[in-house]
Amino acid sequence: MKPSSLLSRRKFARRTIAALGLAMVGFRMEARAETSTRHRFLCCDYQGNKVAIIAADGSIEWEFAAQTPQDCWFLPNGNVLFCYSNGAKEVSRAKQVVWEYKAPAQAQCHSCQPLPGGHVLVAECGLSRLIEAGRDGQVAKEIKVASQAKNMGHQFRGTRKTADGHYWVCLMDEKKIVELSPASALLREIPVDGFPHAAIKLPDGHLLVTLGTAGQVIELDADLKIVWQLGENEVTGNPLRLPAGCQRLANGNTIICNYLPGPFMGKQPQAFEVTRDKRVVWEFTDHARFKTVNQIYLLDAPGDGKKSEVLR
Repeated sequence: MKPSSLLSRRKFARRTIAALGLAMVGFRMEARAETSTRHRFLCCDYQGNKVAIIAADGSIEWEFAAQTPQDCWFLPNGNVLFCYSNGAKEVSRAKQVVWEYKAPAQAQCHSCQPLPGGHVLVAECGLSRLIEAGRDGQVAKEIKVASQAKNMGHQFRGTRKTADGHYWVCLMDEKKIVELSPASALLREIPVDGFPHAAIKLPDGHLLVTLGTAGQVIELDADLKIVWQLGENEVTGNPLRLPAGCQRLANGNTIICNYLPGPFMGKQPQAFEVTRDKRVVWEFTDHARFKTVNQIYLLDAPGDGKKSEVLR
């Protein structure tokens, strides 16, 4: 055998072994979950600079490049809405941009939400405001948010408008969640022991909150008492590094996006589903194609995001 031919075969063998090794890692992580649950979902990969739809078998159905996307929604028309560093876009499955809001240059956009009537809620760090953008891409409404954050890029994370017209805003660096009226008046201020990334109002009035680098997910009742929580090291194989996006399912389970910063990147599942009694029934791990999954929208769960039927 010629040396060049032998070298080629050795390179091929190494690549094959590496590929099999990666597949085995993914298989072992899936096998650790207690059931054979699979999910089809949309997600944001913040450091990977893309949004993507992942099939139940783990293959990528669709993806679209975006600069540090933070939030994403699957719309009833099949399009994908997401916010990125300097605005928000609605993109068709044919990858055509059918709507866009371009934020001012000094703004950073870390949250968005489709609203009834076609408007889109966008949170703008740096400008201390939320805006509702119309179908013409222009600001239809502005909601000012008082913020004392020294790092303007850390003013807001998760922001949602509920069916009653109120706005729920995670003031990350200030370690609090605020509820604002439709006219932007402060209705309530909820201090939390961590840097909130998501605050989801549940149908029973509870609030589901992820606390970022504090490594906790908590559920507060109407009296702000913790009625459920997941601590940093309560789930074997899924230590909470930076819980970011989350979604509460109809069966009471919770999907948690475990953003993996710095030294943790590539070393554990990027998202998982956990029961009320803290059993993992589904995990997502794909370090070859995704870096930091910070938001997930399940596509096999019922509900219309525009009607506040998707709890995320």
